[in-house]
Amino acid sequence: MSVMAALNSAPLYLICGGIIGFVAIICVVFIVRAYKAGLAMGMDRVILKRVVTSSATFSVLPAVGILLGVIALSGSLGIPWPWLRLSVIGALHYETQVAQAAAEHVGIGGLNPEAMTLSAFSTIALLMSLCIMWGMLLSVLFNKGYLKKIGIKSPSENETKLNKKSGFGDLAMSAMFIGLVSAYIGSYIGTFVSSNGLFTFTGDWLPLAVVFVSGLVMALFVYLSEKKKKLWVDNFSVAASMLIGMSSAVVLSLI
Repeated sequence: MSVMAALNSAPLYLICGGIIGFVAIICVVFIVRAYKAGLAMGMDRVILKRVVTSSATFSVLPAVGILLGVIALSGSLGIPWPWLRLSVIGALHYETQVAQAAAEHVGIGGLNPEAMTLSAFSTIALLMSLCIMWGMLLSVLFNKGYLKKIGIKSPSENETKLNKKSGFGDLAMSAMFIGLVSAYIGSYIGTFVSSNGLFTFTGDWLPLAVVFVSGLVMALFVYLSEKKKKLWVDNFSVAASMLIGMSSAVVLSLI
C-alpha cells in the first residue's frame, strides 16, 4: 500500500469521521439548548428562527476558505487528517504553516506528496496537534481565575477592562502573523539576485503576483468594512481573497 493510500484508508476515515461526528452532535445539542433558553427568556420564535437562518447563511462563505485549506493539504496529507484538523479546532493559516514548516524540518522538502513518508506524516500530525492544544489547556487551568480577575460588572465596565487586558494579545498575534507572512514572501523575494549592480529574478514570480492580488482584494474589503461601515463583508474577506487569489494564479499561469 502506498503512503497516500494509507493516509486515505478506511480506518483513518472512521477515526477522524467519528471525532467530527461527535463534535457535530455536541454542536446540535448546544443549538437546541440555546433555542430553548431563548424561548424561556421570552424571545420571539420568529426572531430566533431569523437568527438561526442568518447565522447559517453567513457561515457558508467563510467555510469555503476552510474547505480550500482541506483541499490544499489533502494532496500531501490525505483527506481525513486535514478534514479533522480544520473541522474541530484548527485554523486555516495555522494548519498550513505548521504543516509546511514541519515537512521542511523532517527533510522531505515541504508538503510534497511524492516525498511523503509515514514517519514524516506522523511527525507533521504530532506537531500540528501539540502546538495548538495549549489554548484549551490554559483555558481549563486559568480561565476561571482570569474571569474573576477582570470581573463582570456592568457591560460598559467589563468591555473597558477586556479592551485593556486584550490590547497586548491582539498586537502580539498581529505581529506574529505579519512575521510569518513576511517570512514566506521574503523567501520568494530572495530569489532576486544582484549581478554587476543589476537585479535579476531567478525564481517563480507567480506566488508574488498572487500575494499582490490577494492583498489588493483584502484591502478592498477592509476599506468597505472600516470606511463604508459595511461590517458584513468581514465574514467573507478571507475566503473571497483566497478564491480570487487562486483564480488569479490560474489566469496568470495561462498568460
